[in-house]
Amino acid sequence: MRIALFGYGKMGKMIEQVALERGHKIVARIDKESQNIDFNTIDVAIDFSMPEAAYGNITNCLHNTIPIISGTTGWLDQYDDAISLCKEKNGAFIYASNFSLGVNIFFELNNYLAKMMQKLPEYKATLEEIHHTQKLDAPSGTAITLAKGVIANSAYEQWKLDEDTNGSLPIVSKRISNTPGTHTVTYNNTVDSIEIKHTAHNRQGFALGAVTAAEWIIGKTGVFSMRDVLNLG
Repeated sequence: MRIALFGYGKMGKMIEQVALERGHKIVARIDKESQNIDFNTIDVAIDFSMPEAAYGNITNCLHNTIPIISGTTGWLDQYDDAISLCKEKNGAFIYASNFSLGVNIFFELNNYLAKMMQKLPEYKATLEEIHHTQKLDAPSGTAITLAKGVIANSAYEQWKLDEDTNGSLPIVSKRISNTPGTHTVTYNNTVDSIEIKHTAHNRQGFALGAVTAAEWIIGKTGVFSMRDVLNLG
């Protein structure tokens, strides 16, 4: 499989390492949108770029019928436009706030627990996410996905960053050096607490998930998620 990498920072380099170990070839490493790209040499693209570059990278690939996997956060105000273009071009696209296989199982567990807790309003839900100090966005895309899972299965109407207001699900974001990512969902009552937690030990899990998604999407058309890749539906 011939892979183009959009974004060649820490994640891009880790994805390259995993892809090479799995027998694939990296045919392009793109850090700037202005670089010339020979799409005839590309089977699939993986985007872990900057928020301001992600939409352009995604649409460029879709216009050139290249399946694209994106894990860049902070650009989702244009997500619906990307979906429309993918359908218009009969393309293939996967966006995930987190490509870790373990995190996507954690998403399913979060949804299931939220459904169970829906009938127990005396438990108050909170989310906490911890990441490295270089992470630009807060809360993380993963925390937002978790929050949406809770909101969809509860009486909460919205999430709020570092705010505990009526009807809102609070998310606490912390930035600590050398922390790949920890996400915790807690339900607190006066008598006890229920907690589920995912801790990443390194970035390799994210990279493996992205490469796995790229392998899966070859030959397909449509808009997909990691639930499709892992057959969790």
